[in-house]
Amino acid sequence: MLVKTVTDIHRFRFGVNYTPTRHWYYCWNDFEADSIRRDLDTVAGLHADHIRLQLIWPWFQPNPEWVSPAHLERLRQVMAIAAERGLDVCVAALNGWLSGYAFQPPFGGKESIYTSPLFRAAQERYFTELAGVLQTQPNFLGFDLGNEMNYYWPAPRAEGDAWMGWAMDLVERLAPGRVHVNGVDHAPWFWDTTFSPSLLASRPPVVAIHAWCEFTGALQRGGPLDPPSAGLCAGMTSLAKAHAGDAAKPVWIQEFGASPEWMPAEIIPDFLEHSIRRAIGAGATWFTWWCSHDLDRRMQFVPLEYELGLITHEQQIKPQGRRFRQLADEWRKQTPVMPTALDAPPTGEHTNENTWNWLQGQTN
Repeated sequence: MLVKTVTDIHRFRFGVNYTPTRHWYYCWNDFEADSIRRDLDTVAGLHADHIRLQLIWPWFQPNPEWVSPAHLERLRQVMAIAAERGLDVCVAALNGWLSGYAFQPPFGGKESIYTSPLFRAAQERYFTELAGVLQTQPNFLGFDLGNEMNYYWPAPRAEGDAWMGWAMDLVERLAPGRVHVNGVDHAPWFWDTTFSPSLLASRPPVVAIHAWCEFTGALQRGGPLDPPSAGLCAGMTSLAKAHAGDAAKPVWIQEFGASPEWMPAEIIPDFLEHSIRRAIGAGATWFTWWCSHDLDRRMQFVPLEYELGLITHEQQIKPQGRRFRQLADEWRKQTPVMPTALDAPPTGEHTNENTWNWLQGQTN
């Protein structure tokens, strides 16, 4: 299933953000390969073709001069387990923020991770060591630079854009022919922070979108199946294409999901289906639900995090998982059709209100 070059990106793909059932992502420190095998067996049962895999940066690189060989070996094992199950893997590397927890590198103090020479050198070492393991794996899809870096490490856009250009150049040199992205949350698309929409839309070969109906405020504008929420993936797809100036620009809905804290559990399968179908109509082609498995309630997450999965913690596929599988089977064999019309991006000040005014014109 490996995407060998960026010219292979124009097809439908369906996957999940992997959430390990045993120890969550503390599994990198308390590693159990058999548990991961069981998890990915069930993920394969969704007919998924890829996972997005989160590293925890300070555990993989506790020192700017040293990347843990033990953690690199565990990563190699997970890649092999995924490959055995026909799953390609996007590896999110610089993670300081994940599911409500923050993970600060233990070096660098208050220096900017975007502009500090210490952090630049450390990141180059880190990506180089990761690429040494991953570039030999046939199912390595590409790097996500980090998970929603703008949330935990906000910065002026000039600093963020300069760093993103440097980092994309780096990973493309270290792992050529893969699909590398920058998986930010919705904020840079809605207002001025850290990265510019034009660079996010134009620089990667595929635009990674995180479209959360709760965190964007969509659910404050109607019910879960109303256009602001069920059409959010479609609207943000159109927004990304507008900023790219290219109606055919590939768009990856890299994170979208629903918690029973936000809507009745019985309508989540319909929310999933409406979101995907509307986004396909807007020209999105890759879909990665958050998340694979419900979380262990011993892990002390905030309540909304526990039941976001397509699969229960006990490895049972949920109704939304069955709906996901049906849609994956339906669309994967079809050829994407890109929209021919292209709207101009929002005009005026880059604010949440102006962006929402533009989006509601797209989703109604």
